[in-house]
Amino acid sequence: MIKKILVGIDTSEHSRNAQAYAFYIARKLDAGLIGLHVVDIVSIEGSFFHDISGSLGLEPYLDFSSKMREVLTQRGKEVLEEFAEAARRENLAAETVLDMGIVANQICERAKSADLVMIGHRGVHERFSTGLLGSTAETVARKSPRPVFISPMKFREIKRPVLAYDGSERASRAMRAAAEFASNLGVPVTVITVSRDPALGERTLDQARAYFEPYRPAAQFKLLSGHANEEIIRFLKEYDADLLFIGAYGHSRIIEMVLGSTTEYVLRNSPCPVFLSR
Repeated sequence: MIKKILVGIDTSEHSRNAQAYAFYIARKLDAGLIGLHVVDIVSIEGSFFHDISGSLGLEPYLDFSSKMREVLTQRGKEVLEEFAEAARRENLAAETVLDMGIVANQICERAKSADLVMIGHRGVHERFSTGLLGSTAETVARKSPRPVFISPMKFREIKRPVLAYDGSERASRAMRAAAEFASNLGVPVTVITVSRDPALGERTLDQARAYFEPYRPAAQFKLLSGHANEEIIRFLKEYDADLLFIGAYGHSRIIEMVLGSTTEYVLRNSPCPVFLSR
């Protein structure tokens, strides 16, 4: 049961949409919020400080680190106050936390006191990231001790959630989260299984059918054939899904390092938010 939601807050558009999803889910689940802003130590001491100092109107090299620390801390306080004020306007219970350090590490540490972590697909330093997923989001997805909700740029009310289920233990945890979540929102889940063996795929779906039997609204079930990562993304686009539940990194760590994983591919390419269950 989700009763405490940790939200990563910065000044990016992705963060604002993560906040919108957090407020929406908190209302639906009667959950409390923790707004977390991390003063990024890399921004103070990192290799791109010249660009940042110029944008903040600071003279390069002139007591740079202390001035950066002061300016970024003040900006963080302002961001968190805006978050708290927005929560008050919507009558949501919220607290705020200001940390300093490596952003992903601090989020994962604070996640220990929450039930769900919500972050944007990219953050304020997105132009320094590579690929389609921001470096902070990718690290949090891999290391968070709690489920992670990664939001896209645009907010949509959740009406068409999808669960990617392969019968594994991690997928089973995602199934439990999807069932409780969708039941509280009053929306049906569509369960998809990707298998090149129809008989095996149907047996896997039968497990999901049995689990979802007592839940309402009734779930729907689809068997897909092909490469799991590609088929999941294709289905999400064709179905116009607005949330995907998936287990975290189902392959062995060695396979992930060499080939990547279905989870990583989906996180990088999903057209909708991803609820990554642990």
